[in-house]
Amino acid sequence: MTRVKICGVRDAETATAATKAGADFIGIVFAESKRQVTPQQCYDIIAAVRETRRNGDVARIEGPQRGEVRAASWFGAWNEAIDDALARWRPLIVGVFADQEVADANEIAEAAGLELIQLSGGEDEGFVRAIGRPVLQAIHVHPETGAEEVIEAAVPGAAAGVHLDTGSAEARGGTGETFDWAVASEVQARLPLMLAGGLSPENVGEAIAAVAPWAVDVSSGVETDGRKDIEKIRAFARAVKGAGA
Repeated sequence: MTRVKICGVRDAETATAATKAGADFIGIVFAESKRQVTPQQCYDIIAAVRETRRNGDVARIEGPQRGEVRAASWFGAWNEAIDDALARWRPLIVGVFADQEVADANEIAEAAGLELIQLSGGEDEGFVRAIGRPVLQAIHVHPETGAEEVIEAAVPGAAAGVHLDTGSAEARGGTGETFDWAVASEVQARLPLMLAGGLSPENVGEAIAAVAPWAVDVSSGVETDGRKDIEKIRAFARAVKGAGA
């Protein structure tokens, strides 16, 4: 079954509804963005998610030790570790950062109790290695980007997962538009990935059929007038589950 990440959540009600709908990851944006949360919103979201857990604990994700390893085995091992954590603490809380200092990201992660960090600003290998939480490394796909380029950009031995999103010269984060899924399919055949970029309840089933990704990530595709739409979140989760049936 493909895992589901609902990103850009800004309130406890949406976090709770997404959890009940079957979300595996709740994404909270700390990067400068219209979806950026305040400290109080962050606190409320995380408290709401933890209330849904049997013991209310912070998830502990025990992945492989860092070292020089093959990308497929490294990311495969991390996927297993994250799946093990999901079985105990679903959904996991992901903090999204871009173009911020390592110290700031680590401080926020520690204070808030984030369980994964997604880096969306094209950060280099040294930055990825300096983060104190498992990292989902965003790699932006442009029209000229091929699968080999994506695989070379992934950082085995440091990042815990690969997150593919549409690239833009104007923005560091996602664009809300799709990219060539054939590239994602070729990457997925060699290492597991989280697919983002223009996904919605209407097209996510087609995306899963084309790519068979480990996970899918959605933000604007489950919004109405710039706000998260709970019915669209439910429809997205249903479509993912239906595609995996």
